[in-house]
Amino acid sequence: MWSTIAGEAALESRLWGEALLEESLREEIPVFSPLGEQRFALGLETIYEGYLVHYGKPRLFAPPDDDTGLLLGDYLYAHGLVRIAAAGDVDAVADLSELISLSSQLRAEQADGDGALWAATAALLGAGRLDEPRTALRLRGEAAELESAARAAAGNEPVDRALAQHSGRLR
Repeated sequence: MWSTIAGEAALESRLWGEALLEESLREEIPVFSPLGEQRFALGLETIYEGYLVHYGKPRLFAPPDDDTGLLLGDYLYAHGLVRIAAAGDVDAVADLSELISLSSQLRAEQADGDGALWAATAALLGAGRLDEPRTALRLRGEAAELESAARAAAGNEPVDRALAQHSGRLR
């Protein structure tokens, strides 16, 4: 998975290739993909790496400046969505679009809840069961429904692990 994300980015743009961390410095640790279906893992981790480029400590990249980071993060978002779209699951693409939008809103408002949002989205990607919990987060800042949904779908221990890894990666 990691060599695919890094290799395709480097092939896409010299700038992305130059932003790659040396292999020995990369942290090739999946955070949210273990909560969901394996067929979505590569796309989900690609999108999550884009999120980390924008808002945290990326695992594979170290952009030299904010402008490059913004462009690289957007590239990774788009590339991850293309991967999920190739699986033919329109509902999964819609869930990821909501994830990107709402998590960006939370970061802009300096609000909590993005970990629960990521966990629930990964665990229930394409299942059509995230509208109400996302609304609770978007309108009332309540992430408990999302976290409960993630735990019900993936189990307590995997969700705890993902949330701990996620919180350690944010700025």
